[in-house]
Amino acid sequence: MNIEITNIPVLETKHYLLRGIKEEDAKTLLLFMGDKKTMQYITPHPVRTESEMREEIAKYLKRFAEKKEIPWVILNKKTKEVVGQFRFHKLDLWHRKTEMGAIIREEYQKKGVMTEILEAVLEFGFHKLQLNRIVGDIFAGNKGSKKLMEKFGFQKEGVLRQTDFDGLHYHDTVVYSMLKREYEKKMQQVSENNWLM
Repeated sequence: MNIEITNIPVLETKHYLLRGIKEEDAKTLLLFMGDKKTMQYITPHPVRTESEMREEIAKYLKRFAEKKEIPWVILNKKTKEVVGQFRFHKLDLWHRKTEMGAIIREEYQKKGVMTEILEAVLEFGFHKLQLNRIVGDIFAGNKGSKKLMEKFGFQKEGVLRQTDFDGLHYHDTVVYSMLKREYEKKMQQVSENNWLM
């Protein structure tokens, strides 16, 4: 399969814009990606300095150049404020699969950001990238993400026991996935329901 992505594409929703991450985003991203509470379901060891954040961004961009990842920042279209970060990571264009990773600033959590942008990233993943499988791996305690996965029709595949250690406790990971045929069936149902209304 030969899909060329030379630049990180811009995705747009009603309220948000996803654009490619840049090194100069380090200072803004550090504000929430360095916050232990915001990162509690991502990593027990968040970045601590702007320099470390720049190193992380460099890794994201290197993996993008290798076609293994697509990293975006999420912008509020009205205020231009960075409200979060979203990545397709562990991207494999041969096997047509990827995993999702999202981090939303605390003040924007539980306000529908992910519900809105997930529609755009799934459409991009399944149609533009021609992916067959998109995965959401989440800490078992992350009730908000579990609810989001189930709302969008992701299938729960199982629980990976005690995959992550935060220095005090081990955490289970719950694996959710959606296949292209499931996504298209869901879109067909949405389209039919809209037509009937």
